[in-house]
Amino acid sequence: MTDWTAAAMPNVDGKTVVVTGANSGLGYEGTRAFAAKGATVVMACRNMARAERAADEIRADAGGDVAGALDVRECDLASLDSVAAFADGLEADYDAVDVLCNNAGVMAIPRSETEDGFETQFGVNHLGHFALTGRLLPLLKAAEGVEGVARVVTQSSGAHEQGEMDFSDLNWERSYGKWKAYGRSKLANLLFAYELQRRIDAADDDLGVRSIACHPGYTDTNLQMRTAAESGNPLMKVGMKAANAVLGQDADVGAEPMLYAATADVDGGAYVEPGGLMNMRGHPTIGRSNDASYSRPDAERLWEYSTDATGVEFDL
Repeated sequence: MTDWTAAAMPNVDGKTVVVTGANSGLGYEGTRAFAAKGATVVMACRNMARAERAADEIRADAGGDVAGALDVRECDLASLDSVAAFADGLEADYDAVDVLCNNAGVMAIPRSETEDGFETQFGVNHLGHFALTGRLLPLLKAAEGVEGVARVVTQSSGAHEQGEMDFSDLNWERSYGKWKAYGRSKLANLLFAYELQRRIDAADDDLGVRSIACHPGYTDTNLQMRTAAESGNPLMKVGMKAANAVLGQDADVGAEPMLYAATADVDGGAYVEPGGLMNMRGHPTIGRSNDASYSRPDAERLWEYSTDATGVEFDL
């Protein structure tokens, strides 16, 4: 599996793929790869102008001849109303969603809150995607899927290993560390992805849906530069730029674990990661996240909190 690239993806003609954060970085490269293989890609993005420019760039790079279609739609994961409106729009216009890539995220930013009052990293990276997945579950259940099964692919990070779940202060109201908050949000992604698969397995009917987690390794994207810019520290910008140049792999390679999870024969509950140096570089392989990410009590508690916080119930 460590020599797998996007060129090995099966054709996905007629499939519908939703990618959050599709206008840049991993989401952009994933969108381009899905569209090249024939999928209709719904680009779920917060900034519509940037998303339209990204779609135009993908079309231009393909000489105007993209095998699939690009459907740019607004979805701000920091707003539960925006998530609901996006999902309602898809239900009105599509019969099924074959793949949902929960990819968008923010990293190590100063403390702020979402429209609904959640700490932003936890609110965007986890709660926004939790709500989106629950609202799109009927369309996923209605899909034929890729290789016969619909996929929910949730993007985590190696930073989950630094995350700790503190259910007495999930929104960091007592104290805040931006990197600790990022780690917690990425741990929450994994707890959610694995618990979703457990609940799918426990369902009375064969839902035809799998939940798979992945992480991109250290990838050179604008996520690091946004983190540096929001820090207000010019030295961080220099450091991030140097680290990306020395350590970072290209975004098209970093997107491969997500693409593999979305299209290859991967078991539900799997964790797809780079197979190279320290699992931070290279082509995708099946790995294992840290022990905390497999905690069933934490996963169940997080699920209950997320359901109450978002008001979204999963029809399982």
